[in-house]
Amino acid sequence: MARAMFEYTKTILNKVSFDANLFCKEVQKAIQRLLPYEIEELKIYIKSLVNENPDLSQCLIYLKA
Repeated sequence: MARAMFEYTKTILNKVSFDANLFCKEVQKAIQRLLPYEIEELKIYIKSLVNENPDLSQCLIYLKA
């Protein structure tokens, strides 16, 4: 079940990546509901999204990356 939440989170983040503010809110939600090892995987995923859309880099602060 937890893995399904991780995949769902990635889907949502991908869909809201057009708006940095909304993206940051979803990152905050994800950090609250994912397991620690999933958060590490999420950091990698978010960094790849930031490479495509540099406006999202402001959200990295929530990951302490």
